[in-house]
Parts: sequence; structure tokens; C-alpha cells
Amino acid sequence: MKQHIADLIQQAIDALKTVGEFDADLVATIQIDNTRDKQHGDLACNIALTLAKATRRKPRDIAELICNHIPTSDSVTKTEIAGPGFINFFISQDATQAVIARVLKEAEQFGRNNSGSGHKVQVEFVSANPTGPLHVGHGRGAAYGASVSNLLEAAGYEVEREYYVNDAGRQMNILAASVWLRYLQQAGEEIVFPSNGYQGDYVNDIAQQLHAQVGSRLQRDAAAVMAGLHADAPEGDKEKHIDDLVERAQNLLGKSDYRLMFDAGLDSIRDDIKQDLHGFGVDFEQWFSERSLDHGDQINRAITKLQEQGHVYEDGGALWFRSTEFGDDKDRVVKRDNGQTTYFASDIAYHLNKFERGMDTVINVWGADHHGYIIRVKAALQALGINPARLVVKLVQFAILYRGAERVQMSTRSGSFVTLRELREEVGKDASRFFYVTRKSEQHMDFDLDLAKSESKDNPVYYIQYAHARICTLIRKLAEKNMAWNSEIGLQQLEKLNEETEIALMQQIELYPEVITSAANNHEPHQVAHYLKDLASNFHSYYNAHRMVIDDAKLRNARMCLCMAACQVMANGLSLLGVDAPEQM
Repeated sequence: MKQHIADLIQQAIDALKTVGEFDADLVATIQIDNTRDKQHGDLACNIALTLAKATRRKPRDIAELICNHIPTSDSVTKTEIAGPGFINFFISQDATQAVIARVLKEAEQFGRNNSGSGHKVQVEFVSANPTGPLHVGHGRGAAYGASVSNLLEAAGYEVEREYYVNDAGRQMNILAASVWLRYLQQAGEEIVFPSNGYQGDYVNDIAQQLHAQVGSRLQRDAAAVMAGLHADAPEGDKEKHIDDLVERAQNLLGKSDYRLMFDAGLDSIRDDIKQDLHGFGVDFEQWFSERSLDHGDQINRAITKLQEQGHVYEDGGALWFRSTEFGDDKDRVVKRDNGQTTYFASDIAYHLNKFERGMDTVINVWGADHHGYIIRVKAALQALGINPARLVVKLVQFAILYRGAERVQMSTRSGSFVTLRELREEVGKDASRFFYVTRKSEQHMDFDLDLAKSESKDNPVYYIQYAHARICTLIRKLAEKNMAWNSEIGLQQLEKLNEETEIALMQQIELYPEVITSAANNHEPHQVAHYLKDLASNFHSYYNAHRMVIDDAKLRNARMCLCMAACQVMANGLSLLGVDAPEQM
């Protein structure tokens, strides 16, 4: 309907150009908004105010000209000029009711569009280091990234979901050393576990499985393991101590056995993450290994490309990227003086790889602590000749979980954390997925565990699912009374739907495609969550005010058509958020 009104206004402006009231080269940007007070119409436009300067006329005079030249439309009953020059449009009842037939015809496709057709987008999200199970903080990024991906697909984009597996670097080596030390304890060696090792029970589990598979193959004498290491905290330096243990493991095990032990930790945790995310309703088309960049020499290739463009220089034996030339606060090392490339170099190669795979746009969903990293990655892309605007970074604040008034601390290193799986088992996938996307990704979020489990209208996901189930229950009740819903009869009697709550529900349903478009374009799934809550509220108000199981077949079927349209839209919206639409509760 908004597009229809915009077309009418454009036709009026074109007519005014023809008669000489407006200059022929006048460009009008037409925006149609919903009115806050339905007494002032259903839709409003501020075009008269925006054209005042260009036409050198008063806004109200412009509004009168436009209203006098708007073509007649069966969808518009009248127009009014309000305030300084707003044009308000009153939509006909027939036009409002038309959305019901459209929803019932399009079903699951209602609200989808092809605006992104032919555009390939990669959404990379979660990408947590495979050093331990996912915790509730990771869950918000998972829910957000998955919902954004679904929304983009609903807008016609070709979407690839990717998880970047950080299977290289210091943290993975610390995990490997932690697994090995627990393995040695399983084998009977007297080993003091390092304070900076990974403490979680999952490390013990991996070590136990490894010991069962390889026996004593990886066993080494405790004295040889611990000899000559830097002292651990609190007397010594815990970072130097753990780095010494990593080096000792590599030396004592050799390349082959160290890789065996390294992969035991990596494979176990990565597989656990895959299973955990699948249970959360999140799956990826691509699991991209950081190690594959090194194996394909992609990191050095990316550095060479930067060198060829004059964006890399040597200083102190290290290679530096001139990121200050692209707005960064300092230049960045890409290769250390010992010849090892940096994590930043890996990230440059990874992003180059993404665009070389044919992505038109790349969306990275990062934790808020990565804010300072954005400018340097965009700088590298620009230096490589890739428009940095093609990289969109969405920052996600970690959700903070509360049990009562007590905040739960989370740390994968200490092993004291609430896993995503534990959260899902306690409050369910649906509540978790929905709660995570009720606010903008960059906003702080407290996860109210008690509210998520409650069965009340204060719990938004329960409130919406209950509305959907209520309608499904109506269908069953009608069947029990031999009053099965007849959509054909109902669609012929929509003029009977003239109650205030019925009109409000129809108008809310009509907003859905607009909400999906806006949510997809702005990467804001919270818009859908809020819309669904409003839709459920309108339905519950309608349901509580009017009986549906009545003898009047024409009115009954018309009302059921409206209910079923609302039911379909709820299911469509919940699906985009990864939430089920139950038929009974």
C-alpha cells in the first residue's frame, strides 16, 4: 500500500510539472510513513515539506496542489492536509482487507521479496576459538548471525553462512598442551597442572579418550616434562610457564605425535561446537580452517600483493603494513623478525580469500571487543584494491546471564562458565533464540533466565507462540463441532470484518513485508521480534473481544480467514528468527 500511495504522489508531481507548476527537473524523494493516530489517517507523507525549498512555495500550498492532482484510487477514501503540510491518507476497508487473501495465497512466501536477487553475501559469525564449549555469550552472536542470514535470504540474497575455525596460533597450542598434561595425569605421571592451562572438565574428557585410543604412545617422564621451566604463578610468570610447556610438548613429542595430540583437542571441541549449534538451530555451509591459509601459502601471497602496491615496509627485521595511510592510528606488523606471520596477516589473507570466492558483500559478526580491529581490516582491503564498504562488521555485545540477582561469571580458561547447551536445556532453544535478538546487537543485554522460562504474557516468545497455538486450537474446535473453516466462504465475506480490533489486526498484518525489508536491509532482526510481539498483542485483543466459534457461518469463516492470516504471519516471522511455531501448548 505504501508503494501505491508513493506512485499516486509521483503521478501528481508529474502532472504538476506538465502544467508548469513545478520545474521539469524537480526530483522528489517520497517517503510514506504510518500514522501514530488513526484518527489522522492510515498513512502520511511529508513530501510538501521536503519540496518547499526547491519550489520556493509554502508547504501547505504544495500539499494542496498535490492533493488536487492525485489520481482517483479505490484504495484511498480521502486525503487530508495536517500541520505545516503533511498529507494524510485514509485507506479503504476493501484495500485493508485485501491483505488477508494475499497472505492465505502466498502462505510461507508472504513477506519475502527479490530485492537482493543476484547479490552474493557471506555472513561469518560465531567463529569462537575451538578451545572449549560455546558459552551463553557466544549464543547471542549465533542467534543474531543466523537470523540476519535468514532475513537476507528472505530478501532474495544468495547467502553463505561461514564459521572461521581459529585452528592455529597460541591459544590452540595452549589447549594442546593442556590436553597432553591431563593425558599424562591419566597415565599416572605426577604433573602439576599450570594455572594458565585450560581447566575445564572437557579437557579431562578429551585426554581420557586420547589415552584410551593411543595407550602410552604419548607418555613422557614427568621430570623430563617439567625440568628447567619458568616458574608458574604466583611466584613466577604464568605466561612464560605455559609457553615453555607448549615448547616442551613439541620437542618431546615430535611433529607427528604433537599433531596427533593437537588434533585430538581440536577435532573433539570443533565437533562438539557443530553439534551444539545444530541443536540451537544454527548450521553453516562453510567451516573455514585458518590452517588452510598457511597450507596454501595464502598469507604470504597476501603480504606480497601489499608489497607490490608499496604498502609494506621493513623495520627492525619485521614487515609492517602502512595502515596509517588508510586511517589507522598506527602501522601493523604482518611478519615478525623471526619470520612468523601475525594473526593480522592471517586475517588479511582470509578476507582476501572471501572476496576472491566471489562475495559481493561480506558481513562479519564480531564481539564488541573487536571494535578496534575494524579499521585495520578495512585498511588492508582498500590497500588490496577492494572497496572497504563491501565489508560490513556488526558488533555484538555478549549477553550477561543472571540467576536471580547473581551474575554468572564466564571464562573458558578457568572452566567456570555456563555453556550454551546448558542454557538451551534449561530454557529451550526457542526462548534462547528469541531473547537474544530482542535488542540491537550492539546494545548491552541482560538475559533474564526466570522470564525466559515463565509462561506469561511478560515472556514475549511464549506470548507469540501461545497466539499461534490458540489459532490452531480454534481449527480443531471447529472441526469437533462440524464447523470446519471454509476459506472460500470467508474470503467472500470480508466486508463483515469492520470491528476496531479486526481492522487493527489487518493493518498490523499488512506491515509485515515492510518490516522484513527493513530488518534485512539494516541487519536488525530485533525489528521482527518487536513486530511479532505487537501482532500477537493485536490478535489476543481481538480473540478476547470476539467469539470465533459462532453459528453465523459467513462471519465465522471471515473471522477465521483473518485468524489464519495472522497465524501464517506469526509462523513466517518466527521461522526467520529460528523459533518454532507450535500448534498446541
